[in-house]
Amino acid sequence: MRPALIAFLVLLAVLAGLPFYADNLTVFVTMCLAKSLAVLGILVLIRADQVSFGHAMYFAIGAYAAAFLSSAWRDIDLTLLVLAAMAASMVAGLLVGLFVTRYRGIFFGMINLAFSMVLYSILEKAFHITGGSDGMRIRRPTLMGFEFKRAEFDIVMFYVSLGIAAVCFLLVWRYLRSPLGQALRAVKTNETRLEYLGLSARHVLLAGYVVSAVLCGLGGVLMGTVQGLATPEHGFWSRSAELVFIAVLGGQGHVAGAFAGTVIFETVRTFAAAILDDSWQLILGVVLIAIILWAPGGLVELWQRATRRRPRPASEPVETGRQSMEVRR
Repeated sequence: MRPALIAFLVLLAVLAGLPFYADNLTVFVTMCLAKSLAVLGILVLIRADQVSFGHAMYFAIGAYAAAFLSSAWRDIDLTLLVLAAMAASMVAGLLVGLFVTRYRGIFFGMINLAFSMVLYSILEKAFHITGGSDGMRIRRPTLMGFEFKRAEFDIVMFYVSLGIAAVCFLLVWRYLRSPLGQALRAVKTNETRLEYLGLSARHVLLAGYVVSAVLCGLGGVLMGTVQGLATPEHGFWSRSAELVFIAVLGGQGHVAGAFAGTVIFETVRTFAAAILDDSWQLILGVVLIAIILWAPGGLVELWQRATRRRPRPASEPVETGRQSMEVRR
């Protein structure tokens, strides 16, 4: 069994027991899991060397899909909310992706930003439909017909988020190692060679874009359901920049960086806000800049440094097979 898989299973077991030994952290970790799904979507695009500064719009689409459905059906099931958010973000990602995947680099990022700000303006101005800046309430859904009180619902959401995140991380890990995922990397290195192989670089990028949109939509519906609220701030440009920043902080080379970066980001922000109410951004910025400067590859690089085997000292002789045979004689 690979060390990465063992580490994943150990982390999954530790998180699964969290409500039993640290129940006060349940909601915090649930929100980290939700946001890490959106960061995972950013990492998919970074594999193709494309950065979106507007992917928070799919985060907002997932949250508002849950808000509209819970307002229309009072006892709607959580499964339906998740499926509806996935469908809405997939359709939106396909429609927007057909346009933005024509561009690369800074143009790709800025056009995504433009679309997200259009959505933000609609959510902000359409007060009678979306609730304006106050947002929309997301009613507490049922799960398989069972209703839960607030404390019970927090635990249910934790395990639902943990299960969805575990499946998504495994699927994305497999996707990035599949032929389609390798083709996504080829978009970064040499699009012309990819075209010579008979693959359309635009179609490959579009598939990755839709996957990233669905992941952001999943994160949005989980975050909105936990908080019980969907607001236009979910789709603001600063939320998109936050997702990109966390992706860089966690590390671009591995899917584990999405969760690790989110946990560190949210932990530092929480404790910094507790220390300085008005200047917590200063503490957050200094800590995160220090991490990035020390390890440009992010937290994944720090982990690889810590677990890497130390090389054998040059002064220590290396025993060859013939020498070992002579010693045994």
